[in-house]
Amino acid sequence: MLLIPVLDLLGKQVVRGVAGKRKTYRPIESPLAPGSDPLTLAHAFREQFGLNLLYVADLDAILSRQPNWNIYRELTDAGFWLLVDPGLRTAAETEAVLACGITKVVAGLESLNGPDQLDQMVAAHGADRIIFSLDLKDGIPLCNESTWGNRSPLEIATRAIDTGISEILVLDLKQVGTGRGISTLTLCRRIREHNSRIQLYTGGGARHRDDLIVLQDEGIAGVLISSALHQGTVTADDCRYFGGGASRG
Repeated sequence: MLLIPVLDLLGKQVVRGVAGKRKTYRPIESPLAPGSDPLTLAHAFREQFGLNLLYVADLDAILSRQPNWNIYRELTDAGFWLLVDPGLRTAAETEAVLACGITKVVAGLESLNGPDQLDQMVAAHGADRIIFSLDLKDGIPLCNESTWGNRSPLEIATRAIDTGISEILVLDLKQVGTGRGISTLTLCRRIREHNSRIQLYTGGGARHRDDLIVLQDEGIAGVLISSALHQGTVTADDCRYFGGGASRG
């Protein structure tokens, strides 16, 4: 199972996300590295934990449509593999993100104009370059009901799978940074029951090795992790136990 450190970008800095309350997000203060520079923190994840695959939630792009192109390129030039959520709204926006050399683009439910855009992304770029993020807040889908309809989380996941998507991130923002544990496991099981071949990732609330063992035993392919690394409740030994993250080349 992959452990995937999170870089939440806002104002070109890494911020500490808690419970999806973005107005309260502030530059991160971490014992891992001084300051909140994305590249410095990325190097800390690699040097201290052996983690080279990063999840970048670009809140500048999601909230203000100002993607951090230079940061993407700095990270990829430094040899990091990136899963980037750049707030994609339409299929046409995907090309520019992939051109930055990122590993896979994350198409988030919160931002997508509708399922037709996901269809077009997969048709244009292939399912292997796109991860669909099933964005939730306290279990409720974060989406535009005028285009997605009044679908349940499982129905939205099923619609995404029907496009050819093979990887889904189940992310509950309400749990992010709270240390309350993972709340998405039941939904992950239901999605897996619908399609046993789907690769599932999850995030929001992972606290320590015991949480991670439960997820691994359930067949989760990867888990987003942030606070537990900064707070030291997931250690370098834990990362080695789970095999860490992908390494470039």
